[in-house]
Amino acid sequence: MIEQLFSVRNKIVLITGSSRGLGFTLAQGFARCGARVVLNGVDRERLTRAVEELRGAGGAVEGLAFDVSEPDEVERAVQDIEQNLGPIAVLINNAGIHRRAPMDEMSLNDWQKVLDVNLTSAFIVARAVVKHMKTRRQGKIINITSLNAEMARPTIGNYCAAKGGLKMLTKAMATEWGQYNINVNAIGPGYFITDLTRKLVEDPEFDAWVKKEVPLARWGKPEELIGTAIYLASDASNYVQGFTVYVDGGWQACL
Repeated sequence: MIEQLFSVRNKIVLITGSSRGLGFTLAQGFARCGARVVLNGVDRERLTRAVEELRGAGGAVEGLAFDVSEPDEVERAVQDIEQNLGPIAVLINNAGIHRRAPMDEMSLNDWQKVLDVNLTSAFIVARAVVKHMKTRRQGKIINITSLNAEMARPTIGNYCAAKGGLKMLTKAMATEWGQYNINVNAIGPGYFITDLTRKLVEDPEFDAWVKKEVPLARWGKPEELIGTAIYLASDASNYVQGFTVYVDGGWQACL
């Protein structure tokens, strides 16, 4: 009974921005739990390598290269999955980028690009997927936001604005789509060790700052997001709606 409650076996799970980083780790976790995972990225070679790695480990995995900020590409990709693979049961909006600069020096292009990929893409992809979920009156949407949806630091004003917007977009989606038995929630990671944060991990001053601020006194390991994602994708969370689960090592629990 408990195993069924947390099961994602044979569910089709689309994870955007999953050819590397936290998205790839989530894909690994879902594949190991028996889900049928669809990876996404814009770099076709990297995406192919990611698919091959997960298949080599026994995962049921497909890859689709498309730009999550381009509505036409998204619509075609979602139709492809629905018609050729089956119904998308779980959507994880994970795609994200950084463009760092002090706000008074930040270019409008760097501002807009981060909002397009980190915020607007979640709306675009969810809009395409939810049409099918509404028909079936079933579905799970998980938006990957950030600790920076709640707390800012210098040079990432665009990122904070996008992730804060995604937190509220999660609530808006949950409010509108709950009546169709569609659960929409978010995960807000703290500071995790990934390829994209490697330079920060290797910066002694920044590393010491993170370890000082986090009650667990360490960075997060990517695999430590898997359990929360599985919970939100499974029947165990059927009455959880519009909520952001912060996986931050206790950062927000203390001053």
